[in-house]
Amino acid sequence: MPSNLTASDTPGGKLESGAPSQKTTKCSSEEQLACSVVPALTAEQEAKLWRRIDLRLIPIITLMYLLSFMDRGNIGNAKLDGLVTQLNLTGNKYNIALLMYFIPYSLLEFPSNLVIQVIRPSRWLPAIMVLWGLAMMFMGFVKTYHQLVGVRVCLGAAEAGFYPGVAYYLTLWYPKYMYQYRIAMFSGAATLAGAFSGLLAYAINFMNGDGGLEGWSWIFILEGLLTILIALTAAFVMVDYPSTAKFLTTEERSFVIERRQRDAGLDEEDNAAQQVWAAFTDWQVWALALIAFSMGAPLYGITYFLPTIIYDFGYSTAVSQLLTIPPYVLATTSLLTTAYFSDKLKLRSPFILAAQLTSLVGYIINISDAPSGVKYFGTYLCVIGTYTSIPGSVSWLVVFRFSRILVLANNLGGRYKRAVGMALQIAVGNLGGAVACIIFRTQDEPRYLLGHGLEIMFISIGVVTVLITVFTYKRINARRDREELLDQQQAAEPKKAGGTEHLGDRALSFRIGGLSGGLEVKVQFVRIGLITVPVLVLYKRVNQSREEAGTRREAAAIVQDLRELAPDFSQYVVDALHEEVHILPRAKKKSNARRLSSSFHAPAVAA
Repeated sequence: MPSNLTASDTPGGKLESGAPSQKTTKCSSEEQLACSVVPALTAEQEAKLWRRIDLRLIPIITLMYLLSFMDRGNIGNAKLDGLVTQLNLTGNKYNIALLMYFIPYSLLEFPSNLVIQVIRPSRWLPAIMVLWGLAMMFMGFVKTYHQLVGVRVCLGAAEAGFYPGVAYYLTLWYPKYMYQYRIAMFSGAATLAGAFSGLLAYAINFMNGDGGLEGWSWIFILEGLLTILIALTAAFVMVDYPSTAKFLTTEERSFVIERRQRDAGLDEEDNAAQQVWAAFTDWQVWALALIAFSMGAPLYGITYFLPTIIYDFGYSTAVSQLLTIPPYVLATTSLLTTAYFSDKLKLRSPFILAAQLTSLVGYIINISDAPSGVKYFGTYLCVIGTYTSIPGSVSWLVVFRFSRILVLANNLGGRYKRAVGMALQIAVGNLGGAVACIIFRTQDEPRYLLGHGLEIMFISIGVVTVLITVFTYKRINARRDREELLDQQQAAEPKKAGGTEHLGDRALSFRIGGLSGGLEVKVQFVRIGLITVPVLVLYKRVNQSREEAGTRREAAAIVQDLRELAPDFSQYVVDALHEEVHILPRAKKKSNARRLSSSFHAPAVAA
């Protein structure tokens, strides 16, 4: 990590001069950018830079994911347009066709995030998009149940690498507390996909009989063609890495790379095998994967069966398709708003809990014997809660608190461990989708007691797991705070550089974030108090010694004894003063700074 700091390292985050200044730093070999300077931008310049990056990256991946989710979920709309009747999907055949999509989808997410380490994102992501577009087109021509199942398997295999690939791709560009909002912007396409699917299904249904094909066939064919066209466009529009971004200047590329390196903290060395194994054996990967599972099951349950659920309220097919639109529109607004405040407040868990509780209320309403109008309102809560929670759970793996400075990076150290951990979490979450496919059975219509009951159970498990994970993270952070402070105060020599620089998230200085802002501030106040008290005691002893002995020699002896016991203590006080005192209220900053400064310089009078 570069030792020099830019404007964003300072407490205010601004420079006194409006023009960018330059400071030397090192560029990592993986970026392959021969740069020797890192510009320090003003807050206005930095905001403008991130807007340019957003406009170049986010629109295309959002459109790609919109089509991805439409292509996997439009079978729910096709069901109402004659798919079940023409293919004779009796019993649980429709549920099995849904289930078969998730088997290759979940199994291939993990290896696909290793492939994206080798193949450029601008080639890998559009290529798999072309494949699933072809699968969608072929689905429009299937004539039997077995053909439908085979094409659904191919669709799942092709789409497996997209979401985890994009989630990892964005970590290469954005600081971590800018990450969830970007995840939410492209994940918001999933909620919009539900709205567009309903609207398109309503419109395409008027093509029923054209070319000898029913309306459901045209849904698959036309959306598959659109997917292929967007994939070919994306191959020319997408940008791979900050180091190769031609739309940025050399100084801007250096700035983005430096921010990413500083956010990355102390990553482990690039030993791929060890990091992959570490991801599989890390408890937090599986804890967050369980949370993702508790979100995935309700999400896919409502996605695949919302048109049918609304149809069972007594509406016609056309009206049912249209009534699926409003819940998804409101869910998109909720998702983006929640993500914005989550990044702004640097919190994850409170928003995840709020979203889970919202969906829990929605499913409780729908399992009840309430009137249809009330149940329709409950579907709003189901859609809003499930879709809002997903970006927070993914990005929770991408925040932590590092050392005394508030540095933003990953809860998983090491780029291979991070890629695999994210893929595992998303894969397990999608297994929840596989479960959702088989619990909404035809014989349970119209109340779906089994489906709604199991969704309530999954969400409840997720709420409990979130609370346990937050509690565990807080205890880990508090223990590392105490151990690090004790080591720094008792060490006779400064710690040698490199002792923990490749430990990643196991380093003593590694902090897990996204928990609660209050804890961070409390720890900082305790730390400042531990620094201030001994210095003030020392200052008082020096003054008492002067008054009693009348000489400066004894005062000098006291100071010398302290320096021999902890030779780096003085520098630690100065570092702490610069790094931590800025979190105090404005009225207290100056008084604390003067008190620490005068206490520290008191020994200078003894000669």
